[in-house]
Amino acid sequence: MTPPPSTAAKPVWEVGRTPLPKRADGFGVIRPTPPELVNRSLPTKDLLPPPADGKYESTATPVPPDVLARSTWQAACPVGKDDLRYLTMSFWGFDGRPHTGEMIVNAKVAQQVTAVFGKLYDARFPIEEMRVTAPAELTAPPTGDGNATAAFVCRPARGQTNWSAHAYGLAVDINPFCNPYSKGELVLPELASAYLDRGRVRPGMIRAGDAAERAFAGIGWTWGGTWRSPKDLMHFSATGT
Repeated sequence: MTPPPSTAAKPVWEVGRTPLPKRADGFGVIRPTPPELVNRSLPTKDLLPPPADGKYESTATPVPPDVLARSTWQAACPVGKDDLRYLTMSFWGFDGRPHTGEMIVNAKVAQQVTAVFGKLYDARFPIEEMRVTAPAELTAPPTGDGNATAAFVCRPARGQTNWSAHAYGLAVDINPFCNPYSKGELVLPELASAYLDRGRVRPGMIRAGDAAERAFAGIGWTWGGTWRSPKDLMHFSATGT
């Protein structure tokens, strides 16, 4: 007997599905935000079991070999693998449910970072996804719709040749689509222009004096939203860069 067609609702937007044409600088062509993403609220795909009792949970351990293998770490990175830590942390999704995310950070800030995300959890600050960045993401065609919260990424600073603070595990980007990077006419992610309007407050946005800004300020980290140019609304760093 042929099973009936599935009646499960299809996602309103499939992240990473449609590559953008590339600009001369290697970024994607900047396009208006699709209507489906103007008020972004996509469900979280669970990579790890959610907290059993709904309370905030976190762990900090040396980076397991299998996690290191699927990360962007390599011997040429400016920080040794033994100087990194693998974190798991509870977070609230845009779906109003608790989830468990993963992150790699520098060992010397591991406990500070887990404490910060504990405060975000208490404030029910929504995060779409939190996962380790894979090597393929550094060379994949840009799609302009990513929104993964992450820390360690072994790459240069945007548009530069020197290492980013992310390459040391000393920076965290939160909800990049809701908190885009901008410099002149460049917007990253490339489809996130609707979120440059900070007067139109939507879930997942970071604003001066909110729970996210206060929590990171409490451990002495700088928010890229205070910079004049570029304006890096997603970015918090221990180095000020």
